[in-house]
Amino acid sequence: MGIREIARSCSVSHSTVSTLVARVEASSLEAILYPVPPGTKGNKPMQNMQYIHKELRRPNVTLQLLWEEYKSENSDGYQRSQFCKLYKDWRKTVDVVMRQTHVAGEKLFTDYAGQTIPVVAESGKVREAQLWGGLGASSYIYAHGSWAQDLPSWIDVHVNAFEFFQGSPRILVPDNLKSGVTKPCYYEPDINPTYGEMAAHYNAVVIPAREGQSQGGSRRPGGGKEHPCQAWGPDFLRTRGSTTRDLEGRG
Repeated sequence: MGIREIARSCSVSHSTVSTLVARVEASSLEAILYPVPPGTKGNKPMQNMQYIHKELRRPNVTLQLLWEEYKSENSDGYQRSQFCKLYKDWRKTVDVVMRQTHVAGEKLFTDYAGQTIPVVAESGKVREAQLWGGLGASSYIYAHGSWAQDLPSWIDVHVNAFEFFQGSPRILVPDNLKSGVTKPCYYEPDINPTYGEMAAHYNAVVIPAREGQSQGGSRRPGGGKEHPCQAWGPDFLRTRGSTTRDLEGRG
């Protein structure tokens, strides 16, 4: 089919078709299908987006870790914020997502991280601690260590989070941990009475994540994937050498 025939069938001018054909002949197909996003410099090396997307599906792999790996191999590459922006812009072209608006101070998403933290006692004995985290619209994380995930520990971490933030949210969005949600249900979950009373004391309500979908697929403390505390907490405490004094009086 000739250029003019293509132009007529697509209802565009033949000059437009000629320009596109010239681009195809002068450039690689990949450059045409995946152009450099506007507002970025095209002379910097960038990690393959499909590789990043695939790696993020693996346990404990985060954009932070992938950026550090990329930066170690490309000292003149993008900084972390731009690296993450490029990936998120690319992801919008392949993922179908529902946009959710989070109002500051309205919700606190809470959950325990999957990883535990090894804590070294003065005797040298290592004990595993649980890492809890809460975050809201700003993604400002409060992380707290406790010895267990039982009800007293669950209440304690919330109270300490409210003291840290110097305020309480209107809505608490926990994952379906037994200490907070006695019986998960899509429509009417059964909230632990003590947890409900604590929320009422702080003029808040408890709306758990939907059963089978961590944090409702929204802001997991990673959207049903990795708890954000896992990207920083365990490695940070291992580096500085956490001891039992870090959890003194906590269970």
